[in-house]
Amino acid sequence: MRDSLQLHREGALARLRLARPQLHNAFDAALIADLTQALDGLAADPAVRVVVLEGDGPSFSAGADLNWMRGMAAAGEAENREDSLRLARLMRTLDELPKPTIARVHGAAFGGGVGLVACCDIAIASSNATFGLTEARLGLLPAVISPYVIAAIGARQARRWFATAERFDAYEALRIGLIHRLVDDEAKLDEAVAEQVKLLLQAGPVAAATAKSLVRRIANAGDATTIDNDNATLIAWLRVSPEGQEGLAAFLDKRRPKWTENT
Repeated sequence: MRDSLQLHREGALARLRLARPQLHNAFDAALIADLTQALDGLAADPAVRVVVLEGDGPSFSAGADLNWMRGMAAAGEAENREDSLRLARLMRTLDELPKPTIARVHGAAFGGGVGLVACCDIAIASSNATFGLTEARLGLLPAVISPYVIAAIGARQARRWFATAERFDAYEALRIGLIHRLVDDEAKLDEAVAEQVKLLLQAGPVAAATAKSLVRRIANAGDATTIDNDNATLIAWLRVSPEGQEGLAAFLDKRRPKWTENT
């Protein structure tokens, strides 16, 4: 893994830190590839139960690196399409990661940085965070990240922010649903993240990891009969699974489930 991305392990918690502070953790092709590879590795690691995504330095991520953008501006349409597909794979990998994810947001989160926030299951920001879907200023649109941003803030809000390219503060991000929690200052950010990590580690590992796939399936569901059948299949599987059996037994025995013993 290159120096632009750092992975820290703390038991069942993995911290992925964007580490290009001098460039406000802006994306380039190398960082996109490294982050995708790291997420693939964490997805396959049974010891990892929660992933925190954060940025080093003054910003979470200021979007695209200017040199990378300059190179793409000089490239042909086919090369730009392939480049965009690599970014799309990163966003899809983060969105569908079979582990709960938390975005720890401070400073600037622009363009693709907003996409990373929207792809995480839980987003917590400090009051100094600023956001922007600024692509329209360049005659572009946040197309690759649009499925995740629209899922987070809704179509009505997206129509405004995509078109105007306005920047907005953390209070507005909370109001429109881009983030879940806002803390007064950056000093309290780690405490707020730690609270969420503790809650996630107290939940059943399989249940917590499966929650996002359930929500995604219902949000994109078809007919009512299919929904009911699929949900019945899921809950039946969870009830008879080792985790479900342990959780139910612990509840009935008035004890903590085994997966919380080290939390």
